[in-house]
Amino acid sequence: MSKAFTKENENDDDLDDTPKLPQSSKNYITPDGYQRLRNEFDQLWKVERPELVKTITWAASNGDRSENGDYIYGKKRLREIDRRLRFLSKRLDNAEVVDPSQRGECDQVFFGATVTICNAQGEKQTYSIVGMDEADPGCGRISWISPLAKALLKAREGDVVMLHTPGGMEELEVMDVHYQAL
Repeated sequence: MSKAFTKENENDDDLDDTPKLPQSSKNYITPDGYQRLRNEFDQLWKVERPELVKTITWAASNGDRSENGDYIYGKKRLREIDRRLRFLSKRLDNAEVVDPSQRGECDQVFFGATVTICNAQGEKQTYSIVGMDEADPGCGRISWISPLAKALLKAREGDVVMLHTPGGMEELEVMDVHYQAL
């Protein structure tokens, strides 16, 4: 069988360190997150991949491919780009775009909510619940499948929720819930 029809590794699609979606659930994402994935896909497909194919073609025309660094590196990079394109294509096809600014007035926590919570020490923190591909805890954006988001989902302003942490149970009070464009 030609090597062109075989995977290099058995788990070729699993090499991305982005977490997998829970079984039979949608890939919820904000419009901004969807646009970032779309832009990355377009950049890889329309710019980087065609340039790389030109380089590989040129390198292959130079003769001996076994010691041709441009050819060897180019083929490896092409596999990485193709793997990322497959991943992005699947994520974009399964995306369920939810615009938090369209929700209106609601005091209950759902996808897209920006939630202010207060812990037992009186420290307030604000988080926005976003899609897996746009989570950035350092900027206050948490994935809707994270333990904190799961604890907050469906809670209302004034509710106290319990969060399972490695140090034990933690009480969090929901101080404010609002929806805005992220």
